[in-house]
Amino acid sequence: MGQVLANKHIVLGITGSIAAYKSCQLIRLFVKAGAEVQVVITPAGREFITPITLSALTHKPVISEFFSQRDGSWNSHVDLGLWADAMVIAPATASTIGKMVHGVADNMLITTYLSMKAPVFLAPAMDLDMYRHPSTRQNLQTLRAWNTNIVEPECGELASGLVGKGRMAEPEHIFAAVRDSLVAEGSSPTAGPLKDKTVIVTAGPTRESIDAVRYISNYSSGKMGFALAESLAKAGAHVELVAGPVALQLNHPLIRRHDVVTADEMLAVCLNLFPKADAAILCAAVADYKAAHAVAHKIKREETGAFSLQLVPNPDIAKALGQLKSPAQRLIGFALETDNEEANALAKLERKHMDYIVLNSLRDAGSGFGVDTNKVTILSATGQKYHFPLKNKTEVADDIVEVLATSFGE
Repeated sequence: MGQVLANKHIVLGITGSIAAYKSCQLIRLFVKAGAEVQVVITPAGREFITPITLSALTHKPVISEFFSQRDGSWNSHVDLGLWADAMVIAPATASTIGKMVHGVADNMLITTYLSMKAPVFLAPAMDLDMYRHPSTRQNLQTLRAWNTNIVEPECGELASGLVGKGRMAEPEHIFAAVRDSLVAEGSSPTAGPLKDKTVIVTAGPTRESIDAVRYISNYSSGKMGFALAESLAKAGAHVELVAGPVALQLNHPLIRRHDVVTADEMLAVCLNLFPKADAAILCAAVADYKAAHAVAHKIKREETGAFSLQLVPNPDIAKALGQLKSPAQRLIGFALETDNEEANALAKLERKHMDYIVLNSLRDAGSGFGVDTNKVTILSATGQKYHFPLKNKTEVADDIVEVLATSFGE
């Protein structure tokens, strides 16, 4: 691993969850990478893991209360906010997440968070019903809009065969997210045609809950979007990867990942990032519709029998960014068509104020979801057409990035 985080300061917040025991492994990973770790634990967190264990791993006294001794000396949350290069709250309970959103500064951890100048990483940990509850989803969406890095809970197969969430992400996953962000922040952009450019990439599907275990989604694997992120980074760009729920992983210092689940969450992150971006490539397969009334519990077949599902439109991310786009920015979208392909793609490009649209057809063998190849045509708002044969998605990504890089010189 090496000392990749040498001289970095990490504030690790621990809250009252059974997953608190995993914080020991997270501390070991940070310390092994050369970081200095200061633990701030809530009173509820002390019920699950003892401060003496944490202090032995960090070689620092654990901070829990505002006042450290009875003589009036106190722990400065302001000083911690200035000292830290990152704050990591793992595990983060529903209660702590709610307090973060509403500024309920009733413990040392929340006051430290409110004083934090460095990036904040959050690893939620709670049971599935709590995680799926609308209040929790809304709070997480708000934190994402504030540029908080959410390290999503682990997925697990339920008895029904559907996927559920709730268990805190593994320490290795949390560590990788923090490491990649801090390394990218301290790196100089590599030489390349997109040096000093910032590009947003959306990737993968979105999921729209019906109930606690069912959702609306599609077959997108995220492979094309992740290939684009890697190609952009190779070209020297700083990449903001906004990823729906996929199993893919990336490890490049110029890529910062933002994990989202729903279309609303993806829109919130994109709107927050876009004003400072030079370009956005919208590769995600965003669900067009969501349930009008999702419920937090599992709908029982024997209780409801046949039922109707009312759907309402999701926000149009491409249209929203197209309306905000300045002349200096570039916006690239994707069109997956089955008939009248070019005409439909050009209409979409014009309607959403995009500069380029990447057209691929489900009628072309080797194109579409779940495969490693793609065959695309890139159409521009100024009339250019770029036709490419069937290629590996990595090569397709390189072609798209080359067109983007060339556009900045025009």
